[in-house]
Formats: sequence, structure tokens, C-alpha cells
Amino acid sequence: MNKYFSAKPLWPQTGLAIVRIITGLFLIYHGWELFSAAKMNEYLQWDQFKNDFGKVMTYAGKAAELIAGILLVLGLFTRIACILTAGVMLFIAFKLGNGIVWYNDQHPFLFVLIALVFFCAGPGNWSLDAKL
Repeated sequence: MNKYFSAKPLWPQTGLAIVRIITGLFLIYHGWELFSAAKMNEYLQWDQFKNDFGKVMTYAGKAAELIAGILLVLGLFTRIACILTAGVMLFIAFKLGNGIVWYNDQHPFLFVLIALVFFCAGPGNWSLDAKL
């Protein structure tokens, strides 16, 4: 029982791997909108995307979410996936949102923080990075 009240980590590599895989699945879910013309057209109606690069930015963002999610689930090129995730989510929180990360734009900013954890700590067990 003392191990639960200790400051020592409890299954750190396995815990990191589980959180990494779930985070990757969330990113795949969001990135999968890339294949929904209706959803992508909905995004293109936003004022922020009504410019010459709006369509490119929208599709690039969704593609980055999808690719980063797949890489995180596999634990392959984890740090590159973290940079992709943090970049897209920082753009969402501060450019598309209002940068109110303590309330309105919490969810994208939480993805940034999770990406920072995996960038620093690595992918944990069950990753192709560990095998390579």
C-alpha cells in the first residue's frame, strides 16, 4: 500500500505507452475528418479560412492530426509526432481560438501539454521507437 503514497513512479513506461496510444487515437479521430467533404467544407466557412490559403491550411492541419495520431499509436518517430501535434494545436488554441487556454481553448492546449510530455519523456513501452 505504501507504493501508492510514494513519490516513486508507478509503472512509468507502461503508463506513458497507454496514454500515448489513447492520445494518438484521439488525434486519428479528429484527423479522420479529412475524409469528410461536408466537415471540411464546414471548416472552410470559418472567417479564418476565407483567404487564399484557407483550404490548404485546413487540409494540412487535418492531415497533420491524422499523421501525428498514427505515429503516436505506433510509437514511431514520436518526437516528430509531438512537434506536429503541438504545432497544430497551438495554432488552433491561439490563432483560431482566442488563446484563453485556461478556459475556452483548453482542449487543444491540453494536447500541446501531452505532446510536451512525450517529447521530453519518450514513447514508453510498446513503441516502434524502442524497437528501432
